[in-house]
Amino acid sequence: SGQFAIVRKCRERKTGLEYAAKFIKKRRLSRRGVSREEIEREVDILREIQHPNIITLHDIFENKTDVVLILELVSGGELFDFLAEKESLTEEEATQFLKQILDGVHYLHSKRIAHFDLKPENIMLLDKNVPNPRIKLIDFGIAHKIEAGNEFKNIFGTPEFVAPEIVNYEPLGLEADMWSIGVITYILLSGASPFLGETKQETLTNISAVNYDFDEEYFSNTSELAKDFIRRLLVKDPKKRMTIAQSLEHPWI
Repeated sequence: SGQFAIVRKCRERKTGLEYAAKFIKKRRLSRRGVSREEIEREVDILREIQHPNIITLHDIFENKTDVVLILELVSGGELFDFLAEKESLTEEEATQFLKQILDGVHYLHSKRIAHFDLKPENIMLLDKNVPNPRIKLIDFGIAHKIEAGNEFKNIFGTPEFVAPEIVNYEPLGLEADMWSIGVITYILLSGASPFLGETKQETLTNISAVNYDFDEEYFSNTSELAKDFIRRLLVKDPKKRMTIAQSLEHPWI
């Protein structure tokens, strides 16, 4: 759950099926909450998407204080909690998860949708008690349609995972998601975060300067191909960053 949203498990009386109910607090006059425009944007995007690696919207309700999204119940927990239990992940296992993340993002980008908040907490497992758990991308609260000719700038997201163009308040596009995938891949292989500083400001400075390295402590057994994949994503110039199509073609994947 985010700043203005809370998620609860619910059951549909008619069918007995379980879902996740996301209560989004509406902004009323001067009170804090989410604007009508922002809620409608999230709902419109969720209505448009249908993919095995992305959460599904089932229904929507509204009362005086909240808009309630009835979403597919994803009960396997966060991918990174699952990884913490496993302790170490082979590159082959890592790429099995990553390929699903890439497939989901490829679908979004084919519809010109940028997620803008790709991070470990927003990558869930449908069911963790199966041999090859399925990934689900969740939380489209700050996702946007990228329209040609419409310049879009914003400062949002989670500092550790945001691209330099977000930090520097520059025009944003689908490329910002690719940077986040680079950060996620780095963490997936090492358990360490590439840009995390002592303070938020230090983290943002590290991102803007693309100040990271492959610490021997974490990457001594990592293949050059895996590092190459990360290097091609953690590129400051969005236009020189690997696209989603290119990342799926990368030999490591």
